[in-house]
Amino acid sequence: MKTRITLILSLVFTTFSFSQKSLTLENILSYSFPEGLVASQTSEKLAWVENKAGVRNIWLADGPRFEGRQITNYTLDDGQAISNLIFTHDGEHLIYVRGSGPNRSGDIPNPALLPDGASRQLWMVSLTDGSRKLLANAGSVELHPQKDVIAYSASGKIWTLNVHEKEDPMALFQARRGAGSLQWSPDGKKMAFVSNRGDHSFVGIYDLDKDQYQYLEPSVDSDNSPVWSSDSKQLAFRRTPNERNRLIFEPNREGLPWSIWVHDLSSNATNEIWKAPKGPGSVFRSISAENQLFWGAGNRIVFPYEGDGWTHLWSVSASGGQATLLTPGEFEVQFVSISPDGTSMLYSSNQEDIDRQHIWQVPVSGGSPKQLTSGTGIEWSPVMTPGNTLAFLGSGPTSPAHAQILDKGNKRNSLNRDALKDYPSSELVQPQQVIFSATDGMKIHGQLFVPKNIADGEKRPALLFFHGGSRRQMLLGFHHRGYYHNAYAMNQYLANQGYVVLSVNYRSGIGYGMEFREAINYGASGASEFNDVMGAGLYMQSRADVDPDRIGLWGGSYGGYLTALGLARASDLFAAGVDVHGVHDWNKVVEGFIPSYNPLAREKYAKLAYDSSPMADIKTWKSPVLFIHGDDDRNVPFAETVDIVEALRKKGDVEFEQLIFPDEVHGFLLHQNWVRAYEATIDFFNRKLRK
Repeated sequence: MKTRITLILSLVFTTFSFSQKSLTLENILSYSFPEGLVASQTSEKLAWVENKAGVRNIWLADGPRFEGRQITNYTLDDGQAISNLIFTHDGEHLIYVRGSGPNRSGDIPNPALLPDGASRQLWMVSLTDGSRKLLANAGSVELHPQKDVIAYSASGKIWTLNVHEKEDPMALFQARRGAGSLQWSPDGKKMAFVSNRGDHSFVGIYDLDKDQYQYLEPSVDSDNSPVWSSDSKQLAFRRTPNERNRLIFEPNREGLPWSIWVHDLSSNATNEIWKAPKGPGSVFRSISAENQLFWGAGNRIVFPYEGDGWTHLWSVSASGGQATLLTPGEFEVQFVSISPDGTSMLYSSNQEDIDRQHIWQVPVSGGSPKQLTSGTGIEWSPVMTPGNTLAFLGSGPTSPAHAQILDKGNKRNSLNRDALKDYPSSELVQPQQVIFSATDGMKIHGQLFVPKNIADGEKRPALLFFHGGSRRQMLLGFHHRGYYHNAYAMNQYLANQGYVVLSVNYRSGIGYGMEFREAINYGASGASEFNDVMGAGLYMQSRADVDPDRIGLWGGSYGGYLTALGLARASDLFAAGVDVHGVHDWNKVVEGFIPSYNPLAREKYAKLAYDSSPMADIKTWKSPVLFIHGDDDRNVPFAETVDIVEALRKKGDVEFEQLIFPDEVHGFLLHQNWVRAYEATIDFFNRKLRK
């Protein structure tokens, strides 16, 4: 009897300690997430945006000490993004955009339900007193290379405005279908732009002195990414052939090769200077950068290319010839910028550290890359000041992202000294790299979060997390995108609450080469990622610290798709799931991205796409699910959740719940909606997976 009472008390104490934690969801989401880091071109100044609990503000750091300070004073979690930071030439102001872009109906996101609606505007803020000036209602801006004059697109025209004068904006020109990707020539006398016509696009040059523009070698192809030479005498751009039958969410390993062209203003001739060979790399693969082409010193044009199966930087002479591989090896380059003098490239990659990213530097003409950061952290978005101070954004396995510099002694210094103050890093766990086999044998990487207080022989409920994209890679630390920075924090919180969590880098994601990304039969062409879902589930089942009957799934967007697919096809393995704005019928989603897509005209593809969707397996769906979706989603149509709920209602035996955010977009703009979504997620799993 005494032994039985002792056992009962022990179980009660274990259950109590398992469910009562000091860490709260608000604690773990209390970081101030940085993004949009920029360096002044004329002085030792850095600026970036910080988002703390949904309140977005601009921060500034001046050299040589680079101590950050907040220069705007927004106070509300109102969902209004801040982007496109630009230093003025006088060094006393910053220009920025406030508000997000419109949907196809022209609606600016307004998730806070502001009575007067939301807008997208150009603002300028003083770096000395924080005073602000409204410049225009527009969402993109380019600053003149010598004067504090901006160019922007609005109402189908290109306008200019002196930001310090009280004069009205002046219309420069109007192009059919409008003009974007504005690029002043370095001498300020011309402007390059892109006119997107849907199935083709033109690169044009507007001459301010002559008040006329021309298109460069017009074709049926898509031309974009214009970049000027430093002497304003040449303009390079990228040309991509149209392939009308090529769709998305299916492997595209080869295609009609893309090319680089250069226009010479003196001769008015436009010539192809490099073309991707047939085979791997013939389909263009982009990087995270302000432009996809860079005009470097010595008239070297730097570009991304994956001819060897990995996304790398290459360079070629502006006059043509053999291209030079700048970043050799089995790794991928992602965030890229060019040094102020144009002699070298700064980039982040997972070289020699496949599930992290660090900063590297390489000359534009070629040579041995130099590693600038290392360790157990993750670094991205490198920029360099005119005085050669390297700044970047970085995080760690238990430390959220914050803006940093590398001083002359190669020591890291935080630009916001209070960025990590009072953050509960000690409550978090170090994620472990795991590599497991999918059910078809493919090796899949993941990050495992194991609770600190698991007793020997104890079996805990477990969760699988699937990122979105699918062109994403979760890392062994806080992520570089705000969406996945939050998701990483949520996985840490779930581990803190007692769940064993595995974040799965399934096939069709990035980081592991072109063949992994363009996986055979992935997505709408066969859902081959389901092998990874099952492999992850079986791996968790085999762990001694996991209860095999209490394994759940969660994820957003593409991760919501895999969550729903796992529940629909394997409810015997997966006991519950949280599906955040997930894909349920590929045909509807493909049509959302490609309005001309007609399933009736592509019956074979449409059937395969449907059979690769959760809707096709509703009959075997048994496990309970929570759906979360914002009804102004511009990525996954809200109808995807409407339709799956209808199907489950008609089936009648699947328990489902829903959390809907009116006027919210795909990546939630309101911090309070992230909190509500995650609170609902943990509550749902606690009710469905805990004994």
